[in-house]
Amino acid sequence: MKVQKITATNDAEMAKILRTDLEDLHLNLPGTAYFDPFVDHLSKWYDKTADAKYFVAVSDDHRVMGGCGVGPIAPEDGIAELQKLYVSPDYRRQGVAKALIPECFEFAKQHYGYLYLETFHQMTAANNLYRSLGFDQLTKPLPQSEHGACDTWYLYDLAE
Repeated sequence: MKVQKITATNDAEMAKILRTDLEDLHLNLPGTAYFDPFVDHLSKWYDKTADAKYFVAVSDDHRVMGGCGVGPIAPEDGIAELQKLYVSPDYRRQGVAKALIPECFEFAKQHYGYLYLETFHQMTAANNLYRSLGFDQLTKPLPQSEHGACDTWYLYDLAE
């Protein structure tokens, strides 16, 4: 497995993974990443957004295994968002998320003081991962949140 910055050649596979993951959990709802207008062109969105980067894990046979990004949510407060962490069902429980997260943390530390994220309580594996990494659960979303359907929020102090 290789972790790299997303390219346009990865966009279609990553969009399919994101949508499939949300469909499998019946979370393909308005107010989720499923309907973000740039899902089909993640590489373009992250390239043009300041202090943002999206990483994909690619298998030895060049298939996208999953991805995760960092983007601004409250840059004036030093807060970035850990965004769109999705792993293909074919590659779950193989350490893909654990390979992507350090890349995101390293990038975020160069530009921000905190990482925020939004998810759903029924995404049990994701919630367990975030807690194991030291994310603190919040009682409500940040006011800048764009995904109103999410019901679980976390913040991580990058200085820790």
